[in-house]
Amino acid sequence: MSAFLNMIPISEAIEIIKRETPRLGPETADLVESVGRVLAENIVADTDLPPFDRSQMDGFAVIAADTANAPVELEIAGESSAGSGWHKELNCGQSVRIMTGAPVPKGADAVQKVELTSEQPETVTILESVKQGQFIVPKGFEIRSGKTVFSKGDRITANMIASIAAFGNGMVKVYERPRIAILPTGSEIVEIGETPGTDQIRDSNSVMLKALCEKCGIRAELLPIAGDDLQALKTAILDSLNSKSQISSPKFQILIITGGVSVGKYDFTKTALQEIGAEIYFDKVQLKPGKPAVFAKLANTLIFALPGNPVSSAVTFYLFVRIAIMQMQSAANTSLKHGFAAAASAIKGAKERDTYLPATLETDSEATLTATPLKWHGSSDFIGFARAEALIVVPKGKKSDEGEIVRIVYL
Repeated sequence: MSAFLNMIPISEAIEIIKRETPRLGPETADLVESVGRVLAENIVADTDLPPFDRSQMDGFAVIAADTANAPVELEIAGESSAGSGWHKELNCGQSVRIMTGAPVPKGADAVQKVELTSEQPETVTILESVKQGQFIVPKGFEIRSGKTVFSKGDRITANMIASIAAFGNGMVKVYERPRIAILPTGSEIVEIGETPGTDQIRDSNSVMLKALCEKCGIRAELLPIAGDDLQALKTAILDSLNSKSQISSPKFQILIITGGVSVGKYDFTKTALQEIGAEIYFDKVQLKPGKPAVFAKLANTLIFALPGNPVSSAVTFYLFVRIAIMQMQSAANTSLKHGFAAAASAIKGAKERDTYLPATLETDSEATLTATPLKWHGSSDFIGFARAEALIVVPKGKKSDEGEIVRIVYL
């Protein structure tokens, strides 16, 4: 393949990634360790919820008609508490002391909260009348037995755990997570704990990318830094993939390389990929920041070579790498959530590339969501990018005035 490919639209790059990304198989995981995983099965309710008419209040279960002329005095026939219901039938003129979450006894059709009652040793005075169904959650109101609670392809969140557990799923079927390695490159890069020498900087990209992988529920492995030497870079890539023999089951299913993808004298990444036999699908995208992003494949490993500038590296991860990670796990939604906001200031895009501007978000007193572009100084300004909550999408050749509605990508 030619060393100089055409610059392609972002949408085309995404379609290529989706086309070339395989899907992994299912496995079983402990529910408490499944947050961030993607469901490989539907979660189906095996019971009604609630499984009985349930009281929303501490108070007294009554027959609503008995309270029409409140205040009214009723006999206390028993007590229903959570886990220990009163399983007789309530008759006219009777009430049952009841606790929040407890079963409403048969015959009762309302609950009056304890604050509007006055209890005596054997009777209770209901101080205000109640309507049928008051403070009762009917059986099956939340979900009926046999209904799908969560679907195959849903990504498990912490908020979902209680619902999954409620239907007896201590273990869940999820999709395997891809094995990912991150290879930082550049002779100017030193480890975080080292003191940089003259003309050197600490490696910040690789740990950022590792954190972004973990945000996707994936634990990535950091590889040793590869210097700006073509042969050394080729060796580092092949060693990381176990690809000298082109084995069918590589050590890593995704390799993320950071740096060396531009056109400088010491940018060897694309050359290294070509010389080891990788197929390069694209090496320039109509994107700012992140134009020189590379997507390639060697045997059964996807390779993303991202720009060395940290903001470009983060943006291309969000737009491209994350999609592959999610698709490998058969996630129903592979892209980040999109939305709309009012621009806090005038915005101008690049002439030939779609621009993704880091921004903060704020809602005013009129519930208008406003996106404010960060004051940053280009794709190397990771200090400015650190506070980004979203990316403002500005199509190539377009501009937006202050207050105009713009599309955003939530980070």
